[in-house]
Amino acid sequence: MAASASTPHTTDFPAEGRCSYYVEKKKRFCRMVVAAGKRFCGEHAGAAEEENARKRILCPLDPKHTVYEDQLAKHLKKCNSREKPKPDFFIQDINAGLKDETEIPEQLVPISSLSEEQLENLIKKLRKASEGLNSTLKDQIMSHPALHDALNDPKNGDSATKHLKQQASILGNIEKLKLLGPRRCFVEFGAGKGKLSHWVDIALKDAEKVHFILVEKVTTRFKVDGKHRKKNSVFERLQIDIQHLCLNKIPLLSKEKLPVVGIGKHLCGVATDLALRCLVETYAASCEERNEEPLAKRRKNDKTDKEINPLAKEGNEKNVPEKWTPVAGIVIALCCHHRCDWRHYVGKEYFRALGLGAVDFHYFQRMSSWATCGMRKTSLEASNVTSKRKDKHSDDSEEHDDGGCRITDDSTESLPGLLTVEEKKKIGHLCKLLIDQGRVEYLQQKGFSPALQYYTDPLVSLENVLLTALPNHSSSPETSA
Repeated sequence: MAASASTPHTTDFPAEGRCSYYVEKKKRFCRMVVAAGKRFCGEHAGAAEEENARKRILCPLDPKHTVYEDQLAKHLKKCNSREKPKPDFFIQDINAGLKDETEIPEQLVPISSLSEEQLENLIKKLRKASEGLNSTLKDQIMSHPALHDALNDPKNGDSATKHLKQQASILGNIEKLKLLGPRRCFVEFGAGKGKLSHWVDIALKDAEKVHFILVEKVTTRFKVDGKHRKKNSVFERLQIDIQHLCLNKIPLLSKEKLPVVGIGKHLCGVATDLALRCLVETYAASCEERNEEPLAKRRKNDKTDKEINPLAKEGNEKNVPEKWTPVAGIVIALCCHHRCDWRHYVGKEYFRALGLGAVDFHYFQRMSSWATCGMRKTSLEASNVTSKRKDKHSDDSEEHDDGGCRITDDSTESLPGLLTVEEKKKIGHLCKLLIDQGRVEYLQQKGFSPALQYYTDPLVSLENVLLTALPNHSSSPETSA
């Protein structure tokens, strides 16, 4: 502690019954309640030398707080920072993909350290691999009545309006794909405050038997899912990294035969690949294995299944898929390709078929940031933006309002005499498109009909591409890739 406990730094006095220790960093007295007859709280008693017979040390689990040395063993058993038992749905690296250390050299030089010839060769590889890909995606900028009042609220600031427009368009696309209906489970990956699920719930009104699973690996403040009290919809929040999430171990999904709709708004880099593998490999594959039975028995049970499972009925409600499937659809707004990782990437086979490997992927994912960063920010400016974000936990900072440009490494540096700003931007877009095409190919191989489209105007968000996918047996007309 830098401050002295004995000399007041202000004319004010500590509140009655509160600690007399002056916290220099906060320019005020500590507000912790003290024990009867004491001047200082337990945290500051040692610094005040009132109980110098007992030494306070940093907690080995979290150095942000201290503990009496003679009570360390007792403290470690109840410290909030101790490792907690893992839930059943936590399976280490289940969605991580295969690890092959031999594919990636130990050290790769930064892009700014590449020679002009090396960079030119990389760009030639990129352009050759991208031949035949449609670099201009279809516009699917939509809205939804559920957000009409919120969008027209005069109290909205620019940031709130941008996020609402994106949420409205994602919701409109979910409805267009006929995924907005009753008797299903929406899994929101990278849920943050849970606002996308919130609007899906609002749009569903009183639809029966709707469940929401919100997946977020960090503790989140100002969550909105706790405000929902509708009897027909249930919200469950899981604090877990998608890399270790096994959906079929979640009691809700193991007991209820509800199709899953995977959704996400600005699912950052590698998280998209982890979520896709979580849905179409870990979950869908396990459901298919669990449901395997002899053909004669399946035919015998066809009628029973339709009676039990409303989603199997023909001519059912307008927005209900005609055939039950573990994963009814995927709608994910993509983001931050510079945060992708070769090990976790689902499009490895696609890259290899093009004669590309881990090193190429590494440089392409770094150059992808040129599409949204380009030369718009200097390293200092980007650093200031990042710093401001950290100080504003109450806004929508986790949703990448700046288009996901959060890195300050060599990929944003200028390359004098070689590339213009506009050329860098085009190359960045090609890198993103190639990475996304690998995801499209992966979903096609897994029995889905995927598509990429623009879901919002670049003036609203520079990260404006939406990945959607429906299982091939779906009757929806919106399944063309």
